[in-house]
Amino acid sequence: MSETMQSLDQLAALKTTVTGADAPTYTKKVDKFGRAYATGKRKDAVARVWIKPGAGKITVNSREVETYFARPVLRMMIQQPLVAAARAGQYDVICTVAGGGLSGQAGAVRHGISKALTNFEPELRSVLKKGGFLTRDSRVVERKKYGKAKARRSFQFSKR
Repeated sequence: MSETMQSLDQLAALKTTVTGADAPTYTKKVDKFGRAYATGKRKDAVARVWIKPGAGKITVNSREVETYFARPVLRMMIQQPLVAAARAGQYDVICTVAGGGLSGQAGAVRHGISKALTNFEPELRSVLKKGGFLTRDSRVVERKKYGKAKARRSFQFSKR
């Protein structure tokens, strides 16, 4: 800092500008069939999701979403990214999901749909990011420790 600034013009000349080239740009990623692919994860469940323009039909493991996810809460959870992006009924969703239970699988499908939507329409990224749909929920089951009955529960204590 041997030099001292004499005016604001000199300070403005030193200012580095961030150009549009430095900012990340997201492009549309579709395969030869016009589908966007993404992988969603939640707990132990992993979902592979393909979306394409259509009538809004959702298929999970070759079954209708109403038969695979019987609970309305799980179906609502899957629809959340499409509703948030105002694209409900505009895309057909085909997904295969494995591992975990139904709740984890629904979360994995939701995460996969969100990522596939951003691959198909990159301008939806800000809406989905703001809703928290693109963030992978990192909470998993805590491991069992030795000397304990479960992860934290101790064995029953006997005084005598």
